[in-house]
This record gives sequence, structure tokens and C-alpha cells, in this order.
Amino acid sequence: MRRLDWRGNIQFIDATSETADCPLSRHELLERFHAREGEQIYDGAAAFAAMWRAIPPLRLLGEIARFPLMLRGLEYLYGHFLRVRPVLQKIMRKIGH
Repeated sequence: MRRLDWRGNIQFIDATSETADCPLSRHELLERFHAREGEQIYDGAAAFAAMWRAIPPLRLLGEIARFPLMLRGLEYLYGHFLRVRPVLQKIMRKIGH
């Protein structure tokens, strides 16, 4: 995503850092993906949609995700991804070492 954000619209924050400045707890940040758009904080699929809206090539996808039915579908998929994420992380750690 950083490569697509050539305008620098997104400020990425390492949630594992003790100095991360955010109104949410570290546990909440690490449990699901979060994004802030203006004053609104989103999590899950809505956070991805907010990020997409900030990236010019993905803006249309982010706007489409504003539709409730589309957002529910994306959240459903994100929920399933979260179930397999620990296994994927384990595999990636093994490949990386």
C-alpha cells in the first residue's frame, strides 16, 4: 500500500511500538486493522475502505465499499481472514527464516 500512496496521504503507525499515539489500546490495534479518516476511526473492512479512498488508484474501490451491502460482504471476508491469519503468520515466519 505504501508504494501506491505516492502522494503520501497515509501516515502508517507501528501499533507494536510503545510510543504509538492513538486513542485505542495496543491490544485493540493489534487485534484488527484500524484507520482514521478525519476524526472518524474505523476498524476491519471499513478501515481498509478508508485507506483505499486515500490512495488514488484504489479510491473507487473505497467509495464502492461505502455501500452497506458491499461493506458487510467485505467484513465477512475480513472475519474469515482473521481466522486463518495466525496460520499465515506462522508460515511466513518459517519462510522468512
